[in-house]
Amino acid sequence: MTFAGSAAFGQGAIKGKVKDNQNLSLPGANVIILSLNKMAITDQSGEFVLMGIPEGLHDIQVSYLGYEMQTNQVQVKRGQTHETMFEMSPGLVEGAEFIVFGDRLKGQAKALNQQKNNQNITNIVSSDQIGRFPDANIGDALKRIPGITMQNDQGEARDIIIRGMAPQLNSVTLNGERIPSAEGDNRRVQMDLIPSDMIQTIEVNKAVLPNMDADAIGGSVNLVTRKAPNALRISGTAATGLNLLTEKPIWTGSVILGNRFLDDKLGAIVSASYNNHNFGSDNIEAVWYESDNGLALEEFEMRKYLVQRIRKSVSLSLDYEVNANHSFIFSSMYNHRNDWENRFGMKVDELDEAFDDGNFEEISPNVFNTVGRVEYQTKGGIGSDHVKNKRLEDQRVQNFTLGGDHIFNRLKMDWSATYAKASEKRPTERYIGYRSGGQEVLVDIMDTEKPYAALLNHEDNFGLELDELVEENGNTFDEDINAKMDFKLPYSNSGVLQFGGRYRSKYKMRNNNYYEYSPVDEDAFGRTLGEVPNTDQSDPNFLAGSQYQIGNFADPEFLGSLDFYDEGQFEGELKTDEFIPGNYSANEAIYGAYMMADHQLTEKLSAIVGLRWEYTDISYTGNLFDMDNEEYIEDTAGDTYHNVMPGVHLKYDLDPNSILRFAWTNTLARPNYYDLVPYAEYSASDEELATGNPNLVPTTSMNFDLMAEKYFDNVGLFSVGGFYKDIDKFIYYITDLDYTDPVFGSNLEYTRPENGGTASVYGLEASVQKQIWKGLGIYLNYTFTKSSTTGIEGREESDLMLPGTAENMFNASLSYETKKLVLRASLNYASDYLDELGGEEFEDRYYDKQTFLDFNASYAFTPKWRVFLEGNNLTNQPLRYYQGIRSRTMQAEYYNARFNLGIKFDVFQ
Repeated sequence: MTFAGSAAFGQGAIKGKVKDNQNLSLPGANVIILSLNKMAITDQSGEFVLMGIPEGLHDIQVSYLGYEMQTNQVQVKRGQTHETMFEMSPGLVEGAEFIVFGDRLKGQAKALNQQKNNQNITNIVSSDQIGRFPDANIGDALKRIPGITMQNDQGEARDIIIRGMAPQLNSVTLNGERIPSAEGDNRRVQMDLIPSDMIQTIEVNKAVLPNMDADAIGGSVNLVTRKAPNALRISGTAATGLNLLTEKPIWTGSVILGNRFLDDKLGAIVSASYNNHNFGSDNIEAVWYESDNGLALEEFEMRKYLVQRIRKSVSLSLDYEVNANHSFIFSSMYNHRNDWENRFGMKVDELDEAFDDGNFEEISPNVFNTVGRVEYQTKGGIGSDHVKNKRLEDQRVQNFTLGGDHIFNRLKMDWSATYAKASEKRPTERYIGYRSGGQEVLVDIMDTEKPYAALLNHEDNFGLELDELVEENGNTFDEDINAKMDFKLPYSNSGVLQFGGRYRSKYKMRNNNYYEYSPVDEDAFGRTLGEVPNTDQSDPNFLAGSQYQIGNFADPEFLGSLDFYDEGQFEGELKTDEFIPGNYSANEAIYGAYMMADHQLTEKLSAIVGLRWEYTDISYTGNLFDMDNEEYIEDTAGDTYHNVMPGVHLKYDLDPNSILRFAWTNTLARPNYYDLVPYAEYSASDEELATGNPNLVPTTSMNFDLMAEKYFDNVGLFSVGGFYKDIDKFIYYITDLDYTDPVFGSNLEYTRPENGGTASVYGLEASVQKQIWKGLGIYLNYTFTKSSTTGIEGREESDLMLPGTAENMFNASLSYETKKLVLRASLNYASDYLDELGGEEFEDRYYDKQTFLDFNASYAFTPKWRVFLEGNNLTNQPLRYYQGIRSRTMQAEYYNARFNLGIKFDVFQ
């Protein structure tokens, strides 16, 4: 091979497509013109473009892990774009032995080829690989990737942590565009909202390029939707299952239909997914404090959740090739998740008063008789004809993108315009609570991992008095309008100049209300819990422990049947202090521009050097507490700032399958919108105060990455690397448990966001994917992360880690595959980490370590039909937080295991 250096500019272009012998596109293929050393990588549709090619006959070579190398000849003419097609066949490895490609190896080959040929440090997971793990949503699929751990909600992975960076320090995009957040007070994207079978590829960019949005300190996760196939393809899944906690069925279905029309100029693919899951959780929560008489509970709560989650998604993708130089795309996705929920909560609080006053009797070591306030609360709603008497959380996210690819001889232009919106609605969310103080209670903290507090005589709960009848309505809306334009211009046979710009406009608002009701005739309604319809929610198999028998609660059907709007039965009052502080609106405009050079410096060494500039203009409206008039008044503020972020990416090919990578990047994370609002949210009953901080500034980070990768022709990988992040002005949430405020009083649990000083994060990643013997394969990855911080208010002398940094993360998977049978067991582990800072070490909240064990098996009784069996969370891993030290439980929520049995089919031409 001859290195061409800076040969004369070419006058033609070559456009091509690479597919396998089953007519399926091959993304990530390496395409090279041997005489010019000019390279390109195929995109998600298996397509590539080479520009600035001299006139004449050229040999084009395509290589792909696991496939035989192929060479085509193309005659290039001045001012023309020439098209060519490559059809790859499984290759010879290890002494003339053909690789036997099952679906898993096909997916692994696609992922590894993209990862190998990307210019930046990435991890790629293809749809075929996702389908080989028993993961219902994208969040659960992401936790298999090196350096990623997930925070769970109701037994499913929701919030993503990359290399120890908290969810707000990472970005999630759909086809390169930010996904708006359906949550009211942050920028996080709910990963459990998107089904895994709706995504073709997951790209985790751990070192972002200058042409990518810079708000990705931990990394950027790009979800790529399915592209139109090369011919007719019909795929589908139908399954049912069982959740062991509720012992209720799970129903799942999906279908994919794609084809090409109009002499292959028009491609179309439609995907749809449905999941209906009845599940729940068993929960205990505790708040600890150091009383005048030693360690004690301030409050304790048992909770039982019953949830029905219905997840529906549909996507449509179209592409149209006008000619070899011009094509257009349209992509869209709609995700809709309904959570119907009842919650039963038994709380004992005001225990601090008894323990501080010595008003208790120790009947055995760390077991006490004392007094406290006891509440039994039912959460529900009106529901619908489909699901009655449950609270509805209706979350929706939708994206629509129109774009084009254009070749003007030596200049390539890509553009796109996107409209996206997210919403969360909680209509008629209702609570009925019965509460009385001075109740005789039993407190057991002999085992601090299993704390306990409840009425000394459980039957006394029937005498608890009506305390609240509440109806809330929640409405959050997030709208994005995005546009970008990118250009590529070869400046030599070895270099391409890329430049472009983007505009992103966001509007986000939350508009809730809160009503309290009281019966007109309290005697007729019932003054105590025993006087209204109630049900026993106790369960001898309560997963947190059989000692936690939660008791009787007002029946959800009774709560849902109440006509609060009948003035003859109820008096209603709008409680502005309960919702006005949480309501706000924000407008944000981001203008970005970049320029970068992608240059092949030598035959083995390539470099990307570039610069990105982003300008941010944000304004927001919130509700500030007026101390003089003791009321909330509307307050508007805003800020503007800009960031200049250079970056360098180096890639050195030791040999065709061995790569060294280095990256120096600069990234940022903007504050959450609601954190900037000058609100004060106060709960007198819970003695809690939360405020915003209009003085917050963005967090910035300088990042260094080094990675070595060895790829194997029989579709495998070994990689090892390190990373370092120098973070400035990180944002953290701090909670003081005994705070005194001049307006709201003393003994408050006070939470607010603050800018810290600096943080250093460094770590090591290692990964192995390999076929170790015939059909036996392993998938292993490990990530080690350490961090340190400075400038945390009140904790300057403490050696604190950055919140969100899990020191050890590990994935292991052992698989066995033949042409018909696939067996896989998968382990996912993440160590504990600091989640939220308190005023002192005793008050710090930690997210505890977690270990998940899953398995799946499938059998293809024909080449196109396959049955499968899946099992999730076989370890019954709880979501657990602890306060200060691991033995002091703050929350433990259990979900139990679930199983699915179904059938898949895949028909293609």
